[in-house]
Amino acid sequence: MADITHPPMEQLQDLEYCIDSNPPWPETILLAFQNYIMMLGTSVMIPTMLVHLMGGSDGDKARVIQTLLFVSGINTLLQTLFGTRLPAVVGGSFAYVMPILYIINDSSLQAIPDHHDRFIQTMRAIQGALIVASSIQIIAGYSQLWGLFSRFFSPLGMAPVVGLVGFGLFERGFPMLGNCVEIGLPMLLLVIGVSQYLKQTRLLKDLPIFERFPLLICISVIWIYSVILTASGAYRNKPTATQMSCRTDRANLISTAPWFKFPYPLQWGPPTFSAGHSFAMMSSVLVSMFESTGAYMAASRLAIATPPPAYVLSRGIGWQGIGVLLDGLYGTGTGSTVSVENVGLLGLTRVGSRRVVQISAGFMIFFSILGKFGAVFASIPFPIYAAVYCILFGLVGAVGLSFLQFTNMNSMRNLIIIGLSIFLGISIPQYFNQYVTVYHGLVRTNAGWFDAFLNTIFSSPPTVGLMVAVFS
Repeated sequence: MADITHPPMEQLQDLEYCIDSNPPWPETILLAFQNYIMMLGTSVMIPTMLVHLMGGSDGDKARVIQTLLFVSGINTLLQTLFGTRLPAVVGGSFAYVMPILYIINDSSLQAIPDHHDRFIQTMRAIQGALIVASSIQIIAGYSQLWGLFSRFFSPLGMAPVVGLVGFGLFERGFPMLGNCVEIGLPMLLLVIGVSQYLKQTRLLKDLPIFERFPLLICISVIWIYSVILTASGAYRNKPTATQMSCRTDRANLISTAPWFKFPYPLQWGPPTFSAGHSFAMMSSVLVSMFESTGAYMAASRLAIATPPPAYVLSRGIGWQGIGVLLDGLYGTGTGSTVSVENVGLLGLTRVGSRRVVQISAGFMIFFSILGKFGAVFASIPFPIYAAVYCILFGLVGAVGLSFLQFTNMNSMRNLIIIGLSIFLGISIPQYFNQYVTVYHGLVRTNAGWFDAFLNTIFSSPPTVGLMVAVFS
């Protein structure tokens, strides 16, 4: 057999800037803006999905997006300054959607006749549930309980978890891209071409523009293309779903966003508390802990940082709990976790600088206060983001698979654990998700909080993958 030419390595060797090294200031600012643009996809998608179900108007949706961006900026700064100190963006999470749908469909809230009043009361109920549920992360983090649990985070356990953090989000990739294939597919091909085939082309002597800013370049080109399609009437007689995915003027964000709005705690009124709501929300907090841990491990590898030890992971989870508490106080409409797409962006641009992420947090706060300007960027059609997700989520999943180099892959038991945890980590959540509707999930009992708890846990690929790996 040929000699091994690529021995196992704890740190990647071909990144340009590691966690503590910083690009020149102009490059840093552009990279930070690119990170801001990337996290907008999830920040807009979650309120778009939930606010109208809560009874809110387009104006309410714009305010929720502003609040979510503002708190995401604060949480990102807290995590990079005091938490794990990894270059990880902290933003809104889809892991909280299931319990939030349970709260939205609460019979006492659905009985409110006025739509705006129902929105306000539902938001207050979500706030109360987030505030109570955040205690799980705060206690687990600052008591070092999460550090004790980290003994299960061996390479054999982390490979499927980190892999599923990326691969488990496949439904937000090509299925979303296919909602408007005429702009999604060109975006996918353009990003691959620019980032992989033009990365050695240098228009400026000292700056590889195509390698550093592929998303800024490609999103600008395809966004202009989609504006032209919208203005030319290409979608005039198309179904409503197609128009919502493809048109650049359907989000109504620019017209409804205020010019200036400073989010503040309890802006929707005092939170309301319910034991059932809080217990259901705790499932999302548990899921986000598993998913964030996997994302932290991926970020440390892509930033050429040492793997975070147990006490650093605990500290990061504790500060993430503070972030969820802030989500509840400000009323973001969802909880927080590490943005997987921004972790993937570290590898795509080969820049793992912490300073870049901290400045991107400044962009989040700035554009959340100046609502009209932020709404312009937030109106980018989601299939454009979905095309980028195909690359970034795949990259994070591949980072997870790279942990296999530290395991004995000649052991049949290890092969069974890896194969079973990855396969069931994809298969079980897919089985649960196919039964999800606006009103309920697969598990249906007379206790709605119990249904939401189980449906949330078993709809998370990294959580299922880790459970299978630990108990196999």
